[in-house]
Amino acid sequence: MRRRDFIKIIFGSPAIWPIAVRAQQSAMPVVGFINAGSAQAYARQLAAFLKGLGETGYTDRQNVAVEYRWAEGLNDRLPAMAADLVHRQVAVIAATSTPAALAAMAATKTIPIVFETGTDPVRLGLVANLNRPGGNRTGVSSLVVEITPKRLELLHELLPTTNVMALLVNPADRALAQDQTREVLLAARKLGLELHVLNASSERDLDAVFADLKRLRVGGLVIGAGPVFIGSLNKLAALTVRHAVPAIYLYREFAVAGGLMTYVPDVLDSYRLAGVYTGRVLKGEKPAELPVVQATNFELVINLKTAKALGITVPPSLLALATEMIE
Repeated sequence: MRRRDFIKIIFGSPAIWPIAVRAQQSAMPVVGFINAGSAQAYARQLAAFLKGLGETGYTDRQNVAVEYRWAEGLNDRLPAMAADLVHRQVAVIAATSTPAALAAMAATKTIPIVFETGTDPVRLGLVANLNRPGGNRTGVSSLVVEITPKRLELLHELLPTTNVMALLVNPADRALAQDQTREVLLAARKLGLELHVLNASSERDLDAVFADLKRLRVGGLVIGAGPVFIGSLNKLAALTVRHAVPAIYLYREFAVAGGLMTYVPDVLDSYRLAGVYTGRVLKGEKPAELPVVQATNFELVINLKTAKALGITVPPSLLALATEMIE
């Protein structure tokens, strides 16, 4: 047998290739990606994360292996998922979403953690300091909690004669719910508004929430942050239209789906930056020395068609602020 034919037989064999592939994969660094939501709801955020990872030279299944863990909105799954990633001794944990970041922090003090959170990471205890985080954690804050009061202010500017508003939060996402409630209650007092805090832990709770809005005669709704509401975005938009509830949310897709208004930081860029930080940690940089990045760009999107259907005239001050108007 000629040497060329021998090589073809050996390396072309189906029995040999899987071994070679597994050996190559085992030599790759492994990133544990953990999120409180679902792969479907967070598809765009994941794509942004992988884009950021690629900017540092890493591509999933080529020179890095990403292990995905999705809690599907069930936060009680996160501690076991984080513990499993620690047991697998991944090189770095990318903990995207606040509940995932807290679960990862509780699971390890040694494996590097890059987080993406919507609230103040110092207040959460994720880092000691924004400029010099210390410990094994750093990441990105999209400031979705910090701008929740701003969303109430924008809704009040749109509806100046409305005195009763509501905030929707997920009580199962305790840290996020508490932070948003505290901040929005303070803002409501300053504006002289009556604020009702309503709870929904899953999409199944939303019909009851909108029945409560009608009973309480709420004139405007601020939808809080969190994976449950991201996964229910289209249903939320449909319910606000069906029940004629002026509402403001975080994501542009809400306004595209018929919701009235969104005010949002550039969350996709936050995920991209989390991917960049993950790649930098893989290259040997220490989380303790990587400053936490905070969102700086914000977008106001107004659905003028929905405003007209609700009988709302958008004031020139908001039209001037809007980065996009849907007609």
